[in-house]
Amino acid sequence: MADANSNKSKERKVDEETLQRYKSALWLLTARTTDSLTTELNHNATPQFIAALTEVLWSQIENVAVDVEGFAKHAGRNTVTMDDVMLLARRNEGLEEVLKEVKDEVDKERGEKGKGKKK
Repeated sequence: MADANSNKSKERKVDEETLQRYKSALWLLTARTTDSLTTELNHNATPQFIAALTEVLWSQIENVAVDVEGFAKHAGRNTVTMDDVMLLARRNEGLEEVLKEVKDEVDKERGEKGKGKKK
């Protein structure tokens, strides 16, 4: 019994470490993007602003993940697909248009890769 609890604890710790790495990567990307934009606009952003913005982004990512996982589960799937992401964006025309463009590019690339393969 103690062995099972130990394994669960290790799994949670790995998950927490992975999440922390993702959050750190998001902070770095947010800091670089903010720095680039503020340089263009001749403004400054404090580390506190970058940290707060990172927290907002992280919260939004968590919400999106829950929603798309719910769409996939409702469809009887364990894997999130582009259709789930498109369903999430259905009420945001600008986002939906950008995602459609990305989807078209991905589909085109997959088509080109498939043409070169022999069956």
